[in-house]
Amino acid sequence: MQHHSDRIKPDASSIRTYLVDLLGKKYQIPTFQREVVWKRESAKKLWDSIYRFYPIGSILIWKTDLKLQKHREIGGHVILDNGGESNFQYILDGQQRTTFLLTAIRGGHIAGRRGFDPSLYFDLTIEDIDELDDETYNQRFLFWDEIDDCDGENKRNTVRMGRYKEGSIVRLRSVLDDFESVERKLVEGEYDEYDDPVRKRLRDIRYVLDNYRLSFIELKGIEVSEVCQIFERINQEGKPLDIFDIVVAKTFRMAEGDRHGFYLRELIDQFREQHTGLYPRIDDLTYLQSLAVIIRETLPDAGIANITPKYLNYLRAEHIEEVWGDAKIAFLKMFDFLDNHLHLKGPRLIPYRYFFMTIGSHFFRNRNPNYEFLKKYFWFYSFHYEDLLRNTTHLRQHVDLLRSAREPGKAKLGRFLLDRDRLRSTSYSTRGRFSTAVLSLLANQVPKDWKSKDRDVLTDVYYVLTDKPNLHHIFPINYVHNCPGSNQLDVDSMMNLAYLTQLTNILILDKNPIVYLQEYDDGKLGDVIKGHLIPQDLLTWSRSEKLPDDGLDQFIEKRIDLFVDDLRVKLEGVPFRVFDSLVDETQK
Repeated sequence: MQHHSDRIKPDASSIRTYLVDLLGKKYQIPTFQREVVWKRESAKKLWDSIYRFYPIGSILIWKTDLKLQKHREIGGHVILDNGGESNFQYILDGQQRTTFLLTAIRGGHIAGRRGFDPSLYFDLTIEDIDELDDETYNQRFLFWDEIDDCDGENKRNTVRMGRYKEGSIVRLRSVLDDFESVERKLVEGEYDEYDDPVRKRLRDIRYVLDNYRLSFIELKGIEVSEVCQIFERINQEGKPLDIFDIVVAKTFRMAEGDRHGFYLRELIDQFREQHTGLYPRIDDLTYLQSLAVIIRETLPDAGIANITPKYLNYLRAEHIEEVWGDAKIAFLKMFDFLDNHLHLKGPRLIPYRYFFMTIGSHFFRNRNPNYEFLKKYFWFYSFHYEDLLRNTTHLRQHVDLLRSAREPGKAKLGRFLLDRDRLRSTSYSTRGRFSTAVLSLLANQVPKDWKSKDRDVLTDVYYVLTDKPNLHHIFPINYVHNCPGSNQLDVDSMMNLAYLTQLTNILILDKNPIVYLQEYDDGKLGDVIKGHLIPQDLLTWSRSEKLPDDGLDQFIEKRIDLFVDDLRVKLEGVPFRVFDSLVDETQK
């Protein structure tokens, strides 16, 4: 067994050696490393840190025999090794610093900055200041467009151009590669004294370039899943390394002769572009894991025993190609089921992300999907007291269940267990599985607006234009705060929420519910609030202009009854048990 000290090893290298190795194609940049956003200020600050011998963070190197898709160049310099290498050294973290180092010394070009030279120059006349808020790096480190006076036309740069011609502004590359010529020019000019501050700073910058040691952390013999964890923990910005990016890079294949290319990211992006609605825009990892579930069921020899990074790493282009055509059809049927059968307008109303994988697997190469069972399946696991789809172990059981549902009458759901207090106490702020389930049940009713009663509240456009559902507290929070009565229950309970259009919500504000309901009570409001699973008692109170002192508490309990009744209908034929953990924990 390889010792941990051999797997993760710190190392160091001079700037000169690192750049020689980089241009010698020793290191590669995998494509999941995004293009660098080059900024003048950032480049100068990095070099000022190097000049002061400040640490600039470690460069994370992954040594592996895993072949990934790689960037061809960095800062305009070709680094791609097209040879038959079997061992690779990938830069996982440090691409931006590497770009700043390479282009400052060797020049190159920066994307989006046509004609700009990123070579860096050093002004030897700028005095060193020890203050912590020193901003002199902007004058000390310069780019050519801050020196070039365009033959006298750019008066702003005239003084600097003079210093460049006399040799007191020098190019970093010249200091590194031809120090004697740089020093000779100063000696032959106005700086013949060895102890002149300009000559001293020239020696200082040379010392920095020769002696500053870049810190490396080398990962060797480490699986993809662990590499992802290490990257996430060591990355200063906390940006995770997504297994999807690694699989994309690993499965990438260039077109050669009769063999067509393969690029997973392009396949999924094209699928999104070709189909409208919000569901095709589910995240990359969900697509990848959904494909893995399908591949596991279809190609048992592929070795995809789970959807964790360890097993996703086993995916090959050939596996995905084998199922992609039918998988796209399965995804579209699944999206249609969620949107048009369950009336859930967008992924944010799906209580479990794993639902995309389990339901998608049922539609794969299935000419006769069992829609009735799928509906029961969705509501059963969305509202069940126990969290029965929280991990990948559960996922396997669910896929097996939905595979058996392909044959009528074969799949059976166990006892459904519902806690009234979960309905009572869950608030929208929790953003958990159960609160999302409540929102999905409300959306399933296809609720109408209280003011414009023929208008659906939830539409595709509605979800595109707002960051979250426009939810209305039926008993407004400020109203209950000002008029608490004898109510004991939380005003922020999910049972006190309803979907409304933004305009209607604004008009209601913090009014007494029996008052604002009168404004919409035209004889049809009773049917409308049924579609919100709102008890008719509220309308009765409004019409009699009498709100019980514990009206909120009564309302919540009666609304829980309506939720329970609706779930009983949806789960007809399933053993159904309701208990209330607030009253008696032993009822479970």
